[in-house]
Parts: sequence; C-alpha cells; structure tokens
Amino acid sequence: MSLPGLTPQRFKQVRRLHGAVAPLVLAPLLITVCSGMAYRLLKDWAGLGRDQLHFLMVLHEGEWLGKALEPFYVLLNGLGLLWMLISGASLVLQRWHQGQRLAKSSGPEGSA
Repeated sequence: MSLPGLTPQRFKQVRRLHGAVAPLVLAPLLITVCSGMAYRLLKDWAGLGRDQLHFLMVLHEGEWLGKALEPFYVLLNGLGLLWMLISGASLVLQRWHQGQRLAKSSGPEGSA
C-alpha cells in the first residue's frame, strides 16, 4: 500500500524538489521565526516597548526590502513554508508506509 499518486518516481522528484527548495527558504524562514519570537519574548518578558523593538518587526515583515518587495517577501516566505511542510509530510508518510510494508512482508515476529 502506498500513498495515492506518489509513485517511486514521483517520490524521487518530490524529494529532489524538497532538497532544492530548502536552501532557498532557509534564511528567510529563520529571519521570520527568530525575529517574531524575539519580538514577542522581549516585549512580554523583558518589558520592552513597541518602539524599542520596531527593528525586529522590520525584519519579520520584510520591510527592509522596501514597499515594492515587502508583499513578495511575505508571499514567497509563506509559499516556501507551505511547500516544505507539504512535501516533507508526504516524504515522511511515504517512508512510514514503506516501513509498514516491510514489517508486514517479514511476517509476525516470535511466531513458531
């Protein structure tokens, strides 16, 4: 039993694309995650104000790219994250199904 539509060839394509996209989305996602966490934690735990932490929101939202590119940063960051989540989940599920098939084909362990 395999995942519908995920043939071994398609699995290799998804894995290859997942690996190719990962380096492209790594830095923007790290910037977004770290700046967002730092903003919230410094605001709540350190008691810093919005004005003191505005530079983190500039990083987080891509304002540093300018008005014209900011929406593209947000869009591509979101699409990159969705791609990595969906493709990564499909790869994990395929591996899990392969493991179950191998376990079934080897038969029950401990039977006489």
